[in-house]
Formats: sequence, structure tokens, C-alpha cells
Amino acid sequence: MSQFITFEGPEGSGKTTVIQKVYEKLEKEFDVILTREPGGIKISEAIRELLLNSDDDMDERTEALLFAAARRQHLVEKILPQLNKGGIVLCDRFVDSSLSYQGYAREIGVEEVKAINEFAIENKYPDLTLYFDVPAEVGLNRIKDNQRDVNRLDKEEIEFHHKVTDGYKALIAEYPDRIKVIDATQSLEKVIEEAYSTVINSLKQE
Repeated sequence: MSQFITFEGPEGSGKTTVIQKVYEKLEKEFDVILTREPGGIKISEAIRELLLNSDDDMDERTEALLFAAARRQHLVEKILPQLNKGGIVLCDRFVDSSLSYQGYAREIGVEEVKAINEFAIENKYPDLTLYFDVPAEVGLNRIKDNQRDVNRLDKEEIEFHHKVTDGYKALIAEYPDRIKVIDATQSLEKVIEEAYSTVINSLKQE
């Protein structure tokens, strides 16, 4: 039962909390790993530090290329080996993030960002993507209220975050069979329950 499942959403959507809870439920009966992007392995975690915690100005195309480079190494070193042995991968963000953040919000071109990522992933798209839908303002307020560490992308103007959600909505319209929308304004318990149910239903279809 090999499945590649990704969790996506704007900043403060709660996906990182939810993916951890879903993983804890799944690991009781499935061969599943939990990982994240950018990161997941040594090389990609080093790139993550540059991308999210650097105070230096970064060119938009450099940013997009670094995300793609981190993704490539993560894919070949961690994701594919798990899938090739018939396991399940839960990943916090993947290619849809680059299309939304760099392609749409940075306005450097969705097709351009898609091209460098298709070179990186060799058409290995997720089998299922859960999108945690929350207004940009709500997500950013959650970050403040929870006192989560603020990264470089969190600090962008609200217009940037609106463009991110617009980018995701365009992807949802383009890939309705793969991307399932979850209302992340519900209680955390309901969001976890809905996410777990969506994943289980996908696994049962295998």
C-alpha cells in the first residue's frame, strides 16, 4: 500500500499540528513516515535554514531554485525509498507550496516554477493532497497568539498571503481529484478527524 500524501495550507492553517496527529493514528497500523519540506534530511534541512531564517535579501528565482533543490534531495533520499517498499509518506508541504508561494505570490510565473519542479521531482506528484483552508488574516493571528517562531515568509505583507491563498485556490480548481479541501476554521478536533478520515478513505481505495 504505497501512497504519497501531502498537507498544504497558508501560514497558520494548523496543518503541521494536524499532520502530527494523523501520523500518530496511522502508525498504529500502517508503515508510515512523517516528513516535511523544505527539510526532512540533512541537506534539505540546511537549505531550509537559508530559506526561512536568513535575514539577507533573496532573489525570488534563487528562492524558487533552492526550494526545488531541497525537494529533489528529499525525494530521492527519503520519500521514494519509503514508497518503493510499499509504505506511506505523510509530507508537510510539497510542490504545491512552490507553485502558490513562488509562482503566484512572488509572481515569477506558475509555469516557470512548475518547470523547475518537474525537473526536480520527475513527475512524482502526491497521490492525495489535503489543503487546510483558512483566511490569511486568521492564520497570521494564530501565529501571533500561539507565539510560534516567525520565519521569513511569515513577515511578508498581507497582500502576499492573499496571493498565496489565491494560488492554492487555482490549484484546487486545476487538480480537484487530488486536492481535498478541509475547513481549518473548525475546532482542532474536527479538523483532525476530517483529515484522518480523508486519508483513511484514500488508503482504502488502494
